Amino acid sequence: MKEIIEFLHYFCDMKWIQLISNKRLGQEHKHAERHDDRSEFKRDYDRLIYSAPFRRLQNKTQVFPLPGSIFVHNRLTHSLEVSSLGQSLGNDICVLLKKKHPELTNTLFEEIGTIVSAACLAHDMGNPPFGHSGEKAIQTYFTEGRGAILKEKLSPGFWDDITHFEGNANAFRLLTHRFRGRREGGFVMTYSMLASIVKYPFSSDLAGKHGKFGFFISEKESYRKVAEELGIKCEQNQNGTLKYARHPLVYLVEAADDICYEIMDIEDAHKLKILSFEETKDLLLGFFEEETQQDILKRIQEEGVSDLNEQVVYMRACVIGKLERECVNTFVEHEEEILNGEFEGSLIKNISKLPRDAYKHCTEVSVQKIYNSKPVLDIELSGYKIMETLMNVFISAAINPERFYSQQLIKRVSSQYDIHSKDLETRIMAIIDYISGMTDIYALDIYQKINGISLPIV
Repeated sequence: MKEIIEFLHYFCDMKWIQLISNKRLGQEHKHAERHDDRSEFKRDYDRLIYSAPFRRLQNKTQVFPLPGSIFVHNRLTHSLEVSSLGQSLGNDICVLLKKKHPELTNTLFEEIGTIVSAACLAHDMGNPPFGHSGEKAIQTYFTEGRGAILKEKLSPGFWDDITHFEGNANAFRLLTHRFRGRREGGFVMTYSMLASIVKYPFSSDLAGKHGKFGFFISEKESYRKVAEELGIKCEQNQNGTLKYARHPLVYLVEAADDICYEIMDIEDAHKLKILSFEETKDLLLGFFEEETQQDILKRIQEEGVSDLNEQVVYMRACVIGKLERECVNTFVEHEEEILNGEFEGSLIKNISKLPRDAYKHCTEVSVQKIYNSKPVLDIELSGYKIMETLMNVFISAAINPERFYSQQLIKRVSSQYDIHSKDLETRIMAIIDYISGMTDIYALDIYQKINGISLPIV
């Protein structure tokens, strides 16, 4: 009977009315008293923006090293910008789809802008220190480092999780997992908001060569619960693993992230003189037809914007506005495919040709001149070494907790993590939770202290 239900679940189209739910994971049967008029989705937003994990994003690298005299983006400013753009995408799509589906008027569907905005705030909260370099350090500790000897002691599913450690999956864990001492359900977020951050809605055993997945084994049941409630389509492979379709709002969170990180990185590269003004201008104006390019330059001149950095800001704003409109139109045009779980690729990859080609060109230049620039490579190399050392020392302590030095290290781990569990996998995951939650500066501080490079001054 269960197999029949799952079969039908996959072949039934997703419905907006079911996809947007304000039920909270961990409080399904509770009705909390309300003292204001905020919607449940606005409460999600507020819980995130006032949370410690969100604040810690201010000291986590986005692309460039944390700023000195020139301010560039960190994970916090990036997430705020993505959230702002995500709200615009959701609100604009809501207006167009209500015209197409009048029955959605006066329903929770009208709050998709708020849901996407909250999901955008959370999308990077699971990223470890030093970005992708930090991710690789956690993964390779188990695949290439000292942790390789643990494979025979750990379950296959847990091994898949830690050898593919992924910031997106870790964000879902952070929001849903009940760490010791926390209330049930982690942050106790709404079902629709949680589904909106899962970019790769399957577990680590389906990660494949690209290494991406959406939730750890420990949160597999939480995602299944959310997916079934929202009517998210799924299919089951021969091994019994479920692969879900994306919740439609994932495409909007992804689009907001794609637009902000690519275009804002171009602006930051200009500030840091990695790209010249002419290179930057050509990249940004490349999103427009010749007539529009001239119009933008004329407006810059008429408004008296003489500072080159401010001219870049003006052009960047024009590009983001255009890409937002393109993504809105693409989503509405492909709504049926998205609800059927048949839409392929991201929204950015399906916009009209001129801006799509310009975006691709920006990506190519970014890889060549920005992501492989000396400042970025230096922070990646340093970050990798710091993370590698922390993994070596703290995982060793988790494996051998009876040793004196291990006990000293374990005392540094917050009591919210179940580091004293009798189960080895639980202790290992507690260390990964602890390290991945660090800021860049805190990780550096711990690294220096355990290596005797710096001593606390009393």
